[in-house]
Amino acid sequence: MEADVDRDHSWSSMLAVVAAVLFVGVGIALIASAHVAGSERPAQERIAAVAPEAVSDAVPAGNTSTVPLPVGARAPLVAADPAWTGRTAVATGIPERALRAYASAALTLKAEQPACGLGWNTLAGIGAIESAHGTHSGGRLDDAGYPQPAIRGIPLDGSASAAISDTDGGVWDGDAVWDRAVGPLQFIPSTWQKWGADGDGDGVADPNQIDDAALAAGRYLCAAGEMTSASGWRRAVFSYNHLDSYVDDVAATADAYAARVAG
Repeated sequence: MEADVDRDHSWSSMLAVVAAVLFVGVGIALIASAHVAGSERPAQERIAAVAPEAVSDAVPAGNTSTVPLPVGARAPLVAADPAWTGRTAVATGIPERALRAYASAALTLKAEQPACGLGWNTLAGIGAIESAHGTHSGGRLDDAGYPQPAIRGIPLDGSASAAISDTDGGVWDGDAVWDRAVGPLQFIPSTWQKWGADGDGDGVADPNQIDDAALAAGRYLCAAGEMTSASGWRRAVFSYNHLDSYVDDVAATADAYAARVAG
């Protein structure tokens, strides 16, 4: 993704919609996958956080592509096991509908890009901070995976953010003058044009729908490179939001979720 888009995403994530509570910590949990077999549990490895790397605004070194995977390289969607998501939702406090999206996206990416190493709990950590899993300001996710009411960030008019004029005609964000961050994972429309995904298999890529947003976020993270090391993990999450404090918050939240499942 271009530098200006990354930076704009950071502003929108920071200023538009955040969860009521931010978790701060020093560890990261790297989870191999969310398992389809209900009796299995993710393997956990806790790694002390390293000093923040000097990550450029450009696509990090080691990335082999600056655009989403071509359609032919994408794996079929893989659904998480309902028994696993039900138990894990109780253990973590994550709404089951949101957890299903995170776990299914991680499983799909395990098949699609096995070297990436993205875990369900990383997506859950991002979802918690961006919108409290689609429940920002007392809202909820409906059965179809849409926040009710819809989640819209502030207009990116330059007054409290970078200025981004409308790029979608208001289709996704309801604003035909300025762009706004949209949905449970807070994509701006110009970012979605590049990374939009169809995570629920309905033929539409919609940033307001949590399966779509989770799969798009996963592909975006994997484009930064592998996430199986502390440095790779931090680089990927930093690419989502260019703030070291954001990376630390996601790490602590992801760790907490993994610990509740493993405990």
